[in-house]
Amino acid sequence: MCVICDRIQMIKSGTNPYFVKELDTGYVVIGDNQHFKGYTLFLLKEHITELFDLKGDIRAKYLAEMTLVAEAVAKAFGAEKMNYECLGNGDAHLHWHLFPRVSGDLGDYGNNGRGPVWWYPREEFYSDDNKPNDAELEIMKQTLLSEIEKLLCVSKS
Repeated sequence: MCVICDRIQMIKSGTNPYFVKELDTGYVVIGDNQHFKGYTLFLLKEHITELFDLKGDIRAKYLAEMTLVAEAVAKAFGAEKMNYECLGNGDAHLHWHLFPRVSGDLGDYGNNGRGPVWWYPREEFYSDDNKPNDAELEIMKQTLLSEIEKLLCVSKS
């Protein structure tokens, strides 16, 4: 079974604590691990593995919604720059990793603390020390939801 589909089933059953908002084409969730504060994922509703397999109108809507979510993440978490990744090698279900970046967030890794998020050691990235507690998670979700709602209101006017 697909890990992303499992997470979507948890959203549908009301048991995914990281769920923020349902949009037309996907679900917004806070990442389980938060070394890069505000790390968010945007999960396509359907189990499709490649962007080119989406029909043109759905693909355009999905990419537009992902961009809106990225803007909301940037505003909610004070990003100096956003990083976007759509990989799928590990979980072959379309989803975006949205990383809000700030100066020095890699610490001693990379080039003066700058570089791709994957330069941060995997064991530290996935450490329980980088998981938000329930109160932190709730604040993050509400902060992000507020920014998404603002942008949705602007896009409708």
